[in-house]
Amino acid sequence: MRLTELLNTENVTISCELFPPKQGAQLDNYKKIVGDMAALKPAYMSVTYGATGGTSDYTVELANEVRNVNHIPALAHLTCASSTKEKVASVIQELKEKQIENVLALRGDIPQNADFPLPNQYKHASELIYDIKSQGDFCIGGACYPEGHPESQTLEEDLIHLKEKVDAGCEFLTTQMFFDNSKYFAFVEEARKAGIEVPIIPGIKPFTKLSQLTVVPKTFRCDIPEEFVKEAAKCKNDDEFK
Repeated sequence: MRLTELLNTENVTISCELFPPKQGAQLDNYKKIVGDMAALKPAYMSVTYGATGGTSDYTVELANEVRNVNHIPALAHLTCASSTKEKVASVIQELKEKQIENVLALRGDIPQNADFPLPNQYKHASELIYDIKSQGDFCIGGACYPEGHPESQTLEEDLIHLKEKVDAGCEFLTTQMFFDNSKYFAFVEEARKAGIEVPIIPGIKPFTKLSQLTVVPKTFRCDIPEEFVKEAAKCKNDDEFK
């Protein structure tokens, strides 16, 4: 099922995300995890591609497990910063063979100690979206940032690039994590003013460790409400925090 068919209804959709294993020996256990997650009946399940493509070899296989074994709509991530156009084309072919029609197209993290972009290779997610669209009948999603992309100087600049993704063929957007709902609603309003009319899915990350309160804001551009931090400070350990 194309995710736009789910997102354009009045039904509430709750999805979950799975990170593929770093080692193939763990794959059977991860397939069991897919089954356990599928038993919760999420609207769909997404499978990541690895921050720098490191777990990309197992993305299609686990997306296949989601869609064709557990019969839950699958959303396969595909990044381009650490991939050549030839690699992307081969993954697209695999997705078509497995009948996985939903793809979350991302630039991904720029590889360390490597030239970026390489000549005639990808620089922006909009280029990846255009290529996926031209190579198959996929439902393509993209990423957006309610509190601004870390590399953008202003929200206005960020929205210009976001509109480029939509114009390239992006049919829905998923936000970076946020912890203040007002910032999400304000972002959606600004996106609509910029002519971005596709569904914008809120991305949510539950905290499970106290250390995440300091690590997450440093890694991602997102603020944590002060009242939440104060309440968390009352916890003595991770068990109390949970």
